[in-house]
Amino acid sequence: MPNTPTKALAPWLGVIADDYTGASDVAGTLVNAGMRVVQTFGVPDPAMQLHDVDCIVVSLKTRSLPAAEAVDQSRAAAHALSSRGVRQLYFKYCSTFDSTSEGNIGPVADALRSEFVPDGQITVVAPGTPALGRTVYNGVLFAGTDLLQESSMRHHPLTPMTDSNVLRLLQAQTATPVGSVGYSSIEAGVAAVRSRFQNLSAKAGYAVVDTLNDGHLAVLGAAVLDHPLVTGGSGLVGGLAAARGISGQPEPAPASRPTGPAAVIAGSCSEMTNVQIDTFRRLRPCFVVDPAIIAAGQNVVAEALQFARENIPDGPILIHSTATPEEVARTQKQLGKARAAEITESSLSTIAEGLVASGCRQLIVAGGETSGAVVRRLGITTARVGREVSPGVPWLATETSPGLSILLKSGNLGTPELFLDAWDHNR
Repeated sequence: MPNTPTKALAPWLGVIADDYTGASDVAGTLVNAGMRVVQTFGVPDPAMQLHDVDCIVVSLKTRSLPAAEAVDQSRAAAHALSSRGVRQLYFKYCSTFDSTSEGNIGPVADALRSEFVPDGQITVVAPGTPALGRTVYNGVLFAGTDLLQESSMRHHPLTPMTDSNVLRLLQAQTATPVGSVGYSSIEAGVAAVRSRFQNLSAKAGYAVVDTLNDGHLAVLGAAVLDHPLVTGGSGLVGGLAAARGISGQPEPAPASRPTGPAAVIAGSCSEMTNVQIDTFRRLRPCFVVDPAIIAAGQNVVAEALQFARENIPDGPILIHSTATPEEVARTQKQLGKARAAEITESSLSTIAEGLVASGCRQLIVAGGETSGAVVRRLGITTARVGREVSPGVPWLATETSPGLSILLKSGNLGTPELFLDAWDHNR
């Protein structure tokens, strides 16, 4: 009897991420759970071929857009994923709930709920990601041992977080009532969580869930297995994968890391990125991109590329605009917040383009806004996700730029030695 071709199964999970580094974070979590993952940059075209994948992660750059634009792009991503047969949508935002009082987490979640969630069903809000030190207790978000509002996130240049209460943060962004599921219900197991969901659904549309450890994620994953829409940080996707038994499947073959010149582009001003730069500069050369100097007319981009030509043959180099919160405030006062950001992103992405054109084959990009600008400038639309070098930080093998691997790092993630150690990581 002739072999009958097996029909490819549709990806069961489709993720809509509100920035590029957050998308890589959730993609790395899924790969660790044994899934085959493709990350797209922007809404995937219907003609785009995405074969042999369990999950599609759509990277958007909507975190700091006007709410109406963020809603339109997120809705388009959801429809693109649904048309490919995904059975569950996951709206992924940062584990520190980065947003302004107007959104965009609430408006996007509301738009997706209105189309994909049946009346009377609760939608989970789960920023907690214990592997990254982000936990939620009684609805209050912690970064490590600090309240969110007392962490370095209070100094974020675009979305400073000055409140730690997730219920209050979300309720300011939506007219839909917000409730909570405490750790005691989660400790009691899946049935108790589902019972709490049922009780809440009579008076609320959202449920902020406590998350103190990976065991809580496993319970929550099983409890929302049949929910068409889930929202959260990267942690809960691991719970969903475990609940579906994905972890028992063979691990996907990791994407191979190419050899060749290597560089870091850092635009994040986070505390950890500053530490990573200080660690790197003790051993390898660095070049600083100052937006104020660029605004004054100096050709810093050309100088940076000349620096790269002189130093990259000897090993990885770093080009960065990272500064202290005080320095950032001075630059924003001088140029204006929007102008300073535009100059920085444009310059760093132009430098990245020049590096790749000159033969750079391994590129780390630090910072969500910078990552978005670099990926767009390089014209990358899809990538296969490889193994993490640190929680939330995987290498991506780009499919639109063969031979180029890129690592997109959220500002606060990674170890102090990441910029030095990532190149030798065995994926």
